[in-house]
Amino acid sequence: MLKLYHSPGACSLAAHLALEEAGATYEAVRVNFAENQQRSPAYLAINPKGRVPALVDGDWVLTEVPAILRYVARSHPAAGLWPEDVRDDARCAEWLAWCSSTVHVSYAHVRRAERYAESAAGKAEVEEKGRATCRDVWAQVDARLAGRVWAAGDKLSVADLYLLVFWMWGRGPTLGFDMATDYPNWTALARRLAERPAVRRVFEKEGLRLPE
Repeated sequence: MLKLYHSPGACSLAAHLALEEAGATYEAVRVNFAENQQRSPAYLAINPKGRVPALVDGDWVLTEVPAILRYVARSHPAAGLWPEDVRDDARCAEWLAWCSSTVHVSYAHVRRAERYAESAAGKAEVEEKGRATCRDVWAQVDARLAGRVWAAGDKLSVADLYLLVFWMWGRGPTLGFDMATDYPNWTALARRLAERPAVRRVFEKEGLRLPE
């Protein structure tokens, strides 16, 4: 059985959603950040990076959201979570790379400024610049979704599930964006996903509020 180590509302939400959408047999194991469990010897033995998610398949461990999303999608082909068309395949990979390398990192400059500066003034500057960068990046994502039902191709893919994480972060207290007003295309995607039974189940399990 697959075992997913995750934290509610973290980027691991994308992997949790993918497993549920794929109909996989899995166990979700919560890593309590409030108790710093991600730095515990037991968890570091699983993922020395001290981050979530980590996916365990027997004696094999996989980390990093894009890799896990691809693995889940490719190992459960009947769910159709990875596009078959060569261009849609490439587009899905492009979305995962952008989310991981740019969208997530932009948010981290606001949420985790201490990673990038030590002094109070330095942290404040990182946060201010990070917030402006997030505004720009969020607008780019919204523009890319204009006129589209799904992010990559004409069907749901893991790219959509990953994008839902950052929509949630945009709505959350760190950024506090008015997602419906400022990013309507992205919000339409989030609302579409919120109607899916698998998404509803995962949100209930993680104690999260669905997009509205």
